[in-house]
Amino acid sequence: MRGYIINENGRILIDTDVIAKYAGIAAVECFGVVGMAMVSVKDGLVKLLKRESLTKGVGITISGNDRITVDFHIITVYGVNISTISENLIDTVKYKVEEFTGMHVEKVNIFVEGVRVID
Repeated sequence: MRGYIINENGRILIDTDVIAKYAGIAAVECFGVVGMAMVSVKDGLVKLLKRESLTKGVGITISGNDRITVDFHIITVYGVNISTISENLIDTVKYKVEEFTGMHVEKVNIFVEGVRVID
């Protein structure tokens, strides 16, 4: 599915993969987020995704009225309050995605898939 913006010059289509990549980049820049995660259905293992595979840890849904829902599967830093990480992630991504797309971010869902100790 794609989101679109209509202005005086025409219609601009934005693919959900583009929004997912942008949201993923914004998310990994947030304090306390190690990276995006992917859970293997076959064996249940959590895998930390590399920067070029961020979209696999981000789900984007655009409703009929151009409202965006973002789902993040993340790995956090050990010892940092998850609530604090989540609030920072939601505020940052919501602001950046809304500025980037011109559409409203209705909801941000965060699934913490793992914790890593950082030296």
